Amino acid sequence: MPTSRTAHYLDGCTATRHRVALTVTSTTLHIMMPDGSTKQWPYEQIRQTQGTYNGEPVRLEFGPEPAEAVVISTPALLSEIHKAAPVIAQHFHNPSWRSARVCLTLCAAFGVAVMVVSLYRWGIPGLASAATPYVPVTWEESLGRQVVTQLAPNTERCRDPERLRKLDHIVHTLTATRPTSPYRITLSVVDDPAVNAFAAPGGQVLILRGLLEQAASPEQLAGVLAHELQHVYQRHTTKAILEQTASSLLLTAVSGDVSGGLAWGLEGARTMGSLHYSRSHETEADLEGLRMMQAARLDPAAMIAFYGHMQNGAREHSGPPDFLSTHPDMGERLATLIALAGPPPPDTHLLLPGEDWKDIRTLCRLQADRRSSSLAPDLP
Repeated sequence: MPTSRTAHYLDGCTATRHRVALTVTSTTLHIMMPDGSTKQWPYEQIRQTQGTYNGEPVRLEFGPEPAEAVVISTPALLSEIHKAAPVIAQHFHNPSWRSARVCLTLCAAFGVAVMVVSLYRWGIPGLASAATPYVPVTWEESLGRQVVTQLAPNTERCRDPERLRKLDHIVHTLTATRPTSPYRITLSVVDDPAVNAFAAPGGQVLILRGLLEQAASPEQLAGVLAHELQHVYQRHTTKAILEQTASSLLLTAVSGDVSGGLAWGLEGARTMGSLHYSRSHETEADLEGLRMMQAARLDPAAMIAFYGHMQNGAREHSGPPDFLSTHPDMGERLATLIALAGPPPPDTHLLLPGEDWKDIRTLCRLQADRRSSSLAPDLP
C-alpha cells in the first residue's frame, strides 16, 4: 500500500504554506489538499529545485512560472519515486547514490592528485627535455648575460688580465674537445669567499674566489670547470628554467592564482639564485665532465681529488660548501667517478706547466689589495 507523507504546498502566487499529504504512484505524485481536493503531477513534468545535498529539504515544482511547489524535509520521498517509477523519474536526485557519489568524488580527487604529482615528477621534465632543443641559442646567451649582470656585476669581478688569460687557457683546453659546440664560453671570476661555481645559460661560467683558492692545481680547477661546462653543453640550465616555469603554470592551474603563479615562474626564470639542477642533471654533468677531462688528456684523478677535498671539508664544518649543498650525495658521486675513471691514463699532460699556480689563484686578493692601496693617502 502506498505510503502517504506530509509536506507543504505553495501555490506560487502567495507565501501561504498549506499542509498536504503526498502519495507516490507509478506515474504521478498524488497531492491531497486541505479541502479534500486532489492534484496529480506527472513525474516527467515535475522539476526538482532543492534536495540534492545532504540535510537540504526537497522542493518539487510543477507548471509554468510562478510554479506550484511542494516542500518536504525528508529525501525518502525521492527514494520512493525512484522505486515506483525508475525509468521516468531519472531526472530526480537519487539519495541512494549519495554515498556512492562521495566515494566517486574522493576517487576523482585522488586521481587528480596522482595525475598532478605524475605530471610534476615525470611529465614536466619530459616536456622540458623535448622543448629544450628548440630554444634558440641566442635566447640562452641573452638570458645568460642578464644573469651574470645580476649575480656578478662589474665591480665584483676580478680583472687581472694576465692571470685571467691563464685561467682562460684552462677553459680553452676543455672546450677544444667540443669544437662543434654553438656556445662561446665566457669565464668570470667573482670576488666572493664562498666555495662555489655555476653555469648560466648560453655559455657563461662563474667561479667564486673561495673555490679558486681551494683548488690546489690547475687540473683540480679544470675538473670543476668541466662539470660546469657540461651544464652548458647539456643545456641543463635551460631545461631547469623550462621545468620551473611549467611548474609555476601547474601551480597556477591547481590554485587558480594566475597572477601569482606567473609572477613566480617568471622570477624563477629571471634569476639563478633559487634554481637547482636535478639529481640526474648533476650526475650527467659529473660523468660527462670526467669524460671531457679524459678527452682533453687531463688526469681525472684531479677532479676526484677536489671532490674528495670538498667532502672532507664538509665533515669538519656544520654544513657542506655551497658547491656541494645542492648536489647528490658526495660519497656516491666519488664512487661512481672512481669506477668510471679507471687507472691513470698514460698520455696525460699538465696544465700551465712552469706557472706559479699559487700566484694565479690569488687573482682576487691582489685586486682587493690594489683597491685598498688606491684609497690610501699618497706618501711624500
